[in-house]
Amino acid sequence: MHRPARSRRTSPAIVLAALVAGLVGGLGGGVLAHQLQSDQPDAAAPVTPAVQRDPVPAPVDVDGTVTGLSRAVLPSVALISLGDDGQDGQGSGFVVRADGYLLTNHHVVAPAGDGGEITVDLPGQESLLAEVVGSDPVYDIAVLKVDRDGLTPLPFADSEAVQVGQTVVAVGAPLGLDSTVTSGIVSALDRPVVAGGDEETSYINAIQTDAAINPGNSGGPLLDLGGHVVGVNSAIAQLPTSTFGGPAGSIGLGFAIPAEQAERTATQLIETGRSEHPVMGVHIDLQHTGEGAQVMTEARLGSPPVVPGGPAEQAGVRPGDLILQVDGTTVRDPQHLLVVLRSYAVGDTVTMRLRGTDGDERTVTLTLAGSGG
Repeated sequence: MHRPARSRRTSPAIVLAALVAGLVGGLGGGVLAHQLQSDQPDAAAPVTPAVQRDPVPAPVDVDGTVTGLSRAVLPSVALISLGDDGQDGQGSGFVVRADGYLLTNHHVVAPAGDGGEITVDLPGQESLLAEVVGSDPVYDIAVLKVDRDGLTPLPFADSEAVQVGQTVVAVGAPLGLDSTVTSGIVSALDRPVVAGGDEETSYINAIQTDAAINPGNSGGPLLDLGGHVVGVNSAIAQLPTSTFGGPAGSIGLGFAIPAEQAERTATQLIETGRSEHPVMGVHIDLQHTGEGAQVMTEARLGSPPVVPGGPAEQAGVRPGDLILQVDGTTVRDPQHLLVVLRSYAVGDTVTMRLRGTDGDERTVTLTLAGSGG
């Protein structure tokens, strides 16, 4: 089981950490999203059950030091460039399969559009053209494929074993400076992060770290000292402006997509080209500003507030119900509910505390279904 997200408010803006060409230290993706599109469906989203597997060894021998870890993992971490010489943006990525698959962030590759040139540079190797196998803006995960065998994949850590205070290392290409290593600790877990622009919004139940993460680090790995990927660096918190009036760099608040969620989504993208979202079968009123998150009271675009035959209907959820808690986590607002639910996998069972339109509170249990794409 994963940990439920805990509600927290942060004053800095949360921004996606891709390096956008034309901006010195610029940031891709926009600022913290406080308002979602009114046509956004359902308050539930992507993922399939985690594959059971034996523990994966580190890619090469590590000695428990940052120096040893760096030596071990740097050959597997790439600089990703869009367009000629990265003129359309840059980010980071890392090898997840020996036969040429790399994981990065959706917002790193999105500026390339359909057919845009994407180049992967691994240390000590010639530049390789890459194609996008699949990309998921909601989880901010994308998978690239290069024509190369014999690469060294980085194994994923057990997300449940990650602890606040443990040493972690971020590897990537901040500001286009490839093979950059920074270290710090896990400073918080289950941090609800909503980042992105008006058209595409990512929902991350994130690992927070004070390891320096800057524009260009997006898509790179956050690793433990055993050489396992704890998370995928994706967003940073920034004060509104720097001393010079532009966006500031790292202020010691970086956010990574947990390994379990990243691995699950990447596996789906590799195997099917798309990822599945866990859904509860309701439409949430994203304009609701009061307590919790409210199920819509009327049909939207011809679809009823509670999907007939869906998990929510079977559990007894009704139009107008206010969702107050999920597995004991107090729901702050509709966006927070999306973050919480999207940290679960298809098939997970959750308990919800509801308040009906009559003011009475009740508890229901439902099993999240798959979105089918």
